[in-house]
Amino acid sequence: MGAAPQRNRTPEDPTPDDAATSAASSAAKPSLPWEVWALLAGSFLVAAGYGIVAPALPVFAQSFGVGVTAASAVVSALPVMRLVFAPVSGRLVARTGERTMYLTGLLVVAASTGACALATSYTQLLIFRGLGGIGSTMFTVSAFSLMFRLAPDGRRGQASGLFTGAFLLGGVTGPAFGGVLVTVDLRAPFIVYALALVLATIVVGTLLARSTHVGARPRDPDATPLTISAALRRPTYRAALVSSLATGWAVQGVRVGLLPLFVAVALGREPLWAGIALTVFAVGDGLVLLATSGLSDRRGRRPVVIAGLALVAVGTASLALATLPGTAGLVVLLAASAVAGAGAGLLQPAQGAAVADIVGSRRSGGPALSGFQMAADVGSIVGPVAAGALAENASFGGAFVLSASIALVALVVWARVPSGSGPAGDASADAGGDPAGDPAGGSSGEDAGTRRA
Repeated sequence: MGAAPQRNRTPEDPTPDDAATSAASSAAKPSLPWEVWALLAGSFLVAAGYGIVAPALPVFAQSFGVGVTAASAVVSALPVMRLVFAPVSGRLVARTGERTMYLTGLLVVAASTGACALATSYTQLLIFRGLGGIGSTMFTVSAFSLMFRLAPDGRRGQASGLFTGAFLLGGVTGPAFGGVLVTVDLRAPFIVYALALVLATIVVGTLLARSTHVGARPRDPDATPLTISAALRRPTYRAALVSSLATGWAVQGVRVGLLPLFVAVALGREPLWAGIALTVFAVGDGLVLLATSGLSDRRGRRPVVIAGLALVAVGTASLALATLPGTAGLVVLLAASAVAGAGAGLLQPAQGAAVADIVGSRRSGGPALSGFQMAADVGSIVGPVAAGALAENASFGGAFVLSASIALVALVVWARVPSGSGPAGDASADAGGDPAGDPAGGSSGEDAGTRRA
């Protein structure tokens, strides 16, 4: 594929021929298709609405007279339904098409969110929020399936980063706007989020209706689908499941479910500060994404994921120090949020691209993708409840340290993944072997731009 390695040269001292070959290979890589950009637009609108709701959801639940644990459980309601419905959504996508399921999912979540604004009891809020998980898994599985299939080889890390970045760009404005809306009415963020989802449906539906590729079968329809059992034989996939769980626990669950309560109960601050902290997290995440877009394509998935997990662990554990009096506590709160956000900016695109490497673009990876999503949902379910119970019965600091420990466990698992120059053939993976070239090192030696000795 690429130039043969030379024994008297190091990767840091390439020959002119090596440099020319690398430049030609980079120039030959196709650009991202416009359908990917349509999905990015939809992701931005969805994330902006989700960020608007984030500061309000646990506080709104607590307004019905429930405790910290019950208020945190509302955050887990949506991922619980996502987890239950994920296997079904994969089959529905195969039967009805990705575009139809994507748009239907957006409308289901819009209806669920609008119903939350009308809730008159904690039970109603819990049920309405949970029903949104059905639509959430519909459009999430559809979006990832389209993204991984349409992204060209060697651009998967970049596409995954842009997809995550679109969510985070929406998240930059969402929480701050939601914090302002909370001061007006606790129900207002839900109404705005429902309208944002309807807008996303219109925008993405209009764009994708023009596509001749969306809904088309993969280039090799006879390729054997990647099953969960086959994927689990790959050390990178096993590591991705653990880091996905850690992401769901610390980044998606505890950050949204516990941080607003921590600010209100332990720090005694206005809900606006929770919105600011969530915004700082999103800004740190977005800035790192902008600065490192495609980094895992060039340097490999494994080192980028490990660095991201380390920052998430440090940032999450440091939140325990935000109880310092006065301005010092606020400084720690915002600094820790920025560090954790930077870690998420490194972690999420790289681990998603690692799974995409295993699936490839010539076969169906629905079961493997569903498993990857379900791992994050398990973290989002268990994290807020376990950390909330620990905060209520012991301390918020202990809850944040526990969450950081989950990220450290994932870091250790990834550190034990053998480095490879790229994934071996799909056939060998499905046959049960553990190929020497696991995608921990990148999508492939040539496509990912991974350096070789």
